[in-house]
Amino acid sequence: MPAMLRRVRVEINSGEAVTAIVYAAAPKSDMGVTLLLAHGAGANQTSVFMVRFAEELAARGIETITFNFLYMEAGRGIPDRADKLEACYRSVIDAFHAGRLTKHANQKQLMIGGKSMGGRIASQVAAIDASGISGIVMLGYPLHPPGRPDKLRSKHLSLITVPMLFVQGARDTFGTPPELQPILQDLKASAQLYVVEGGDHSFKVPKRGAPPQDEVYKTVLDEIAVWTRRTIGEKTRRPAIHP
Repeated sequence: MPAMLRRVRVEINSGEAVTAIVYAAAPKSDMGVTLLLAHGAGANQTSVFMVRFAEELAARGIETITFNFLYMEAGRGIPDRADKLEACYRSVIDAFHAGRLTKHANQKQLMIGGKSMGGRIASQVAAIDASGISGIVMLGYPLHPPGRPDKLRSKHLSLITVPMLFVQGARDTFGTPPELQPILQDLKASAQLYVVEGGDHSFKVPKRGAPPQDEVYKTVLDEIAVWTRRTIGEKTRRPAIHP
């Protein structure tokens, strides 16, 4: 059964706002955890990938909230500067903690993350200030532009103080697991890498010689749920405290 949806307008600054979509967690499996999941550079929160992951994570007990960055909300194709993307993400986090996105926010643990660029911006926000954040889920981390392994986007990861889950396709042209692994090993915070065998940047696998795509996505979603329950969900036994 699809998750119950609710759309919320989130003010970012004077005159600008974005739309957030709340996917309610399945009541029988609710972990008491909310995940803010940001889209990638080229597709908004209503893309097939984003909707599927939000719905199925909610079905696994993780309330999931997606949102558009300002440029995407306005229908522009080119992403905003990093500082503007970060400010937008931080505004959505603040709206969550203020109780404007979901009920009983002060009793939930908050994770942030996203697909590709959305996950990178989430990590940059957490590197600056991780207060009120319990973990980060990154789906296809863009370690570097395709074909430019010298242009690493990893320096800020060492500043993050909360647990991280990286889900990376084995064929990801934005950074393969062997490229990412040594970086994660040197981080102070816990960082788990889950490899999607045969997967590309969106975890798509070849049609021949690989498991069906639906099975691949199911395995990834199950892994996120297991990691969340083990790493974040156990904290919900006591009330969460947010600034």
